[in-house]
Amino acid sequence: MRIRAVESFILTDRRLLVRIGTDTDLVGWGEATLETWVGPVAAVVRQMSDYLVGQDPRRITAHWQVLTRGGFYRGGPVMSSAVSGIDQALWDLSGKRLGVPVHELLGGPVRSGVRLYGHANIDGRIGDPVRAQELAAQGFTMVKVAPTTPTRFVDTEGTMRRLVEELEELRAAIGDEVDIAVDLHGRFSIPQSRRFLARTEHVGLAFVEEPLRPEHSAHIGALVRGTSTPIATGERLYSRTEFDPVLRAGIAFAQPDLAHAGGISEVVRIGALADVFDAQLAPHCPLGLVAFAACIQVDAATPNAAVQETVIDFAALLDSEEHAYVRNREDWVPVDGYLPVPQGVGLGLDIDEQLVRERAVEVAPSLELWWSDPRDGSYVEW
Repeated sequence: MRIRAVESFILTDRRLLVRIGTDTDLVGWGEATLETWVGPVAAVVRQMSDYLVGQDPRRITAHWQVLTRGGFYRGGPVMSSAVSGIDQALWDLSGKRLGVPVHELLGGPVRSGVRLYGHANIDGRIGDPVRAQELAAQGFTMVKVAPTTPTRFVDTEGTMRRLVEELEELRAAIGDEVDIAVDLHGRFSIPQSRRFLARTEHVGLAFVEEPLRPEHSAHIGALVRGTSTPIATGERLYSRTEFDPVLRAGIAFAQPDLAHAGGISEVVRIGALADVFDAQLAPHCPLGLVAFAACIQVDAATPNAAVQETVIDFAALLDSEEHAYVRNREDWVPVDGYLPVPQGVGLGLDIDEQLVRERAVEVAPSLELWWSDPRDGSYVEW
């Protein structure tokens, strides 16, 4: 078997699919979405295809080594996302060639279903109690929320009190049997994060995610040591090397994104590294069904995989136009907040290639930037 073509398809600013075709009838699919930066990633996939065409697709690790280490410049979100989509597609091909799900190639499932969590955000506050109740009614045992207004370096007591009260309202709405996680998106400063963690410990949060920007990862240990709330981070870290210091600092949950952090191959290795530090794997995935399917394959076979993020509206999935390029959407509907481990070959997806080609666009959508504080026009984290 030889690789005959490597193609990428821009569907939206949050959807970039990679297709690897072979000289047989087998095709592998991956997702290399880097939100709002899909154009540059597609260009890197095209350049990497020069090496891949004519190669044996079974040599996944060998190709991963060449694509990540074969040039003078390496790493970063754009190049790593391109490798991630290619890597997923190669694993999809291997599973299809052998007639088994990818999780069997990773050692077999260690669980019958993967726990999921959904988002319960709303503009203007840190969480939507109504949406959280809806998710709980669907069987989800964890919800995640996030502040949606700009925060100063050290904000006012009024802001802090409002955030705490909104989390207390959320806890009262869903009770103590549904976990609440808070994603700070790196918006808070070190002192603001300290204040937030101290003021919210009584809410019993499952974790606080990305309390600091990735460039401040060296300081995350101070936050870990100062709170009983578990700390999670990693959606903007792209390799084992970048995860090593935050794991040594004591984070509880490593959150690599399979569309950014080297695909299935590297995230499996990150999960194994996390286990050495008694940390859990909780992959980041606010993306589409292809990236989600890749995450589920890893979650199914990883002993320390804790919970899987998703933004997919499962209640509307079967009628979804957004995900219509996947024919077997019925296989991806969770039961009581858990997705049964898929049994289909490869990633377990039946992709409508014709629809993907029809929907693909040549030029990526315009880049959106969030930066302006409406109070004074200064830069703020999104």
